[in-house]
Amino acid sequence: MLFWHVPAPNEALLISGSKRQAQDTQFRIVTGHGSFVMPIKQKARMLSLALREAEISEDCVTQQGIRLNVRAVTVFKVGDDSVSISNAARRFLAEQDRMEELVGRIFAGHLRSIIGGLTVEQIIRERDRVAQEVKAGSHNEMEKLGIVVDALQIQEIEDATGYITNLAAPHAAAVASQARIAQARSDQEAAQREQEALALKAQYERDTAIKRAGFVAETEQANAKAAQAGPLAEAKASQEVIEEQTALATRQANLAAQRLEAEVRRPADAEAYRQRTLAEAQRDRAKFEAEGEAYRRTTLATAEAQAIRVQADGTAYAERTTAEAQAAANDARAASLKNGNQELIAANRVVENLPALVDAAARGIASSNLTILNGTEGVNQVAAGIVGQGMAILDALRQSTAVRPTTPPSPQPQAEAV
Repeated sequence: MLFWHVPAPNEALLISGSKRQAQDTQFRIVTGHGSFVMPIKQKARMLSLALREAEISEDCVTQQGIRLNVRAVTVFKVGDDSVSISNAARRFLAEQDRMEELVGRIFAGHLRSIIGGLTVEQIIRERDRVAQEVKAGSHNEMEKLGIVVDALQIQEIEDATGYITNLAAPHAAAVASQARIAQARSDQEAAQREQEALALKAQYERDTAIKRAGFVAETEQANAKAAQAGPLAEAKASQEVIEEQTALATRQANLAAQRLEAEVRRPADAEAYRQRTLAEAQRDRAKFEAEGEAYRRTTLATAEAQAIRVQADGTAYAERTTAEAQAAANDARAASLKNGNQELIAANRVVENLPALVDAAARGIASSNLTILNGTEGVNQVAAGIVGQGMAILDALRQSTAVRPTTPPSPQPQAEAV
């Protein structure tokens, strides 16, 4: 409609000439909906509420007296409230195109003031602080202008004297050195990686060649084995035949050896053993016979020697006893001649002494180490000899005393007992 005005979402409709006013303003503000504007009586104007951008490029002097060229940008708009719209309308409605320039000048003044109290290092390191202080310093002025600042950023700081360049030179050199070192390390690592890659590639090629050669060798070996399979099979068959023939010959040789062992060797060994046993038996018999004969001869000689020695001892003893008896008989004879009828007395003494003589002869035999070979018979023979010798002595005494015929005394019972 011709008289119906509708503002855009980012515009405010300002209607002047109307008596109906909602705020304490000289015009009516309409946003977000349309309004009827009476022609001739009322007048409608549009105020843009869109976002605006103002660039600031200002030469500033720092606390150190160093001149800097600071470039900044600020983003602002007209406030959405009626007070801000009315303030902005009163100041910028006819010069909306110059709003960025005017706002930029205001911010430039505050920027020079803030930077004048800071050093270059603070400005470089604390840009947010600078922006916040500029915004805070211009807040009252922006509020009066109906402007709301959304953002303020310092984009660039230029130093015509080279202070910032010199300030950053050590760090730049260190950074450049570190960069070169890093680049050298990177180049070294890259070269090392390349060498390792080349080594791995060479190793892989070598392994591949070795495997390929192994495969080729295995293939050739398999082909050779396949080619030699026929002759090898014939050779194995011939070898098996030879082995079987060798085994048969071995068994035949063993059989012949066993047969020879059973038929020849064992009978021969048995015959040799028999002959050897017989010879040993004959040798042992001859040996035993010779030893028995020698022992017999030695024993007989010993016995004969002992008998001779006993006989000699007995003879000597008998002679000694006979002499003693004769001496005793002589004594008796002399006594009989002296006293008369002494023959009987002498004979009786001889007879009385006969057991003692025999006993003495027996002790003489016992002390003469006599060896009796024929046992009891030998002893009896010795005793009979002794008794016979006693009786012979008695006869001799009788004959010696036979000057006068007298009756020989009868032997004593003791002599018979002996």
